[in-house]
Amino acid sequence: MGRQLVPLDLETVPDLPVRCLSCVFWEMEPVEAALVRRRGQALLEKEAWLSSVLLEWGTCGRVAYIDRNPVGFVSYAPPEAVPRAPLFSSGPVSPDAVLLMTSWLHPEARGQGLGRALLQSAAKDVLGRGFRALEAFGASPAAASGCVLPVGYLEAVGFRVVREHPVYPRLRMDLHTLIDRLSEMGAFIDRLLGGARLPAGGVVRPSRA
Repeated sequence: MGRQLVPLDLETVPDLPVRCLSCVFWEMEPVEAALVRRRGQALLEKEAWLSSVLLEWGTCGRVAYIDRNPVGFVSYAPPEAVPRAPLFSSGPVSPDAVLLMTSWLHPEARGQGLGRALLQSAAKDVLGRGFRALEAFGASPAAASGCVLPVGYLEAVGFRVVREHPVYPRLRMDLHTLIDRLSEMGAFIDRLLGGARLPAGGVVRPSRA
């Protein structure tokens, strides 16, 4: 099987799950998001947000493919570009960190290390831009939103709680300790992707027939 990680951009955003294409939880404030959903304009607004972030900051996610079929993604951005971020009581995100917004992996693609590869690719990108950490708002078992990653998942992949909250604590993964491991991470991703050599950006773009 051919496994590839490519940047989340205007070309690949249509490959996100349908429920994510119709969701602007992170990209808009709640009142505006509800209005956009009622009007059926969520995808248009998501693409507008993505276009703005790409222009001002650069790529803000990765999409995973198996045999050219999209099976997962991770998204992240500077907190000032995420309208929902200031509304979490456990904020604000630290000035040296990028906000990990959300991540998803198809059930049939789980257990193969692909989710970890997505996160490692995001971490390498963030380190390359001079940031020291990824931070995320985690959802406790009492939370209902599927757009916020579970606390248990974040802790399992290396995040730790830095500000407690009964529903949405803030967690952090310090990345400076990973600098010496970037070559190891690259080798791991190469193995995961079937030995494919990654370009300087750390991704392989799938050809589209």
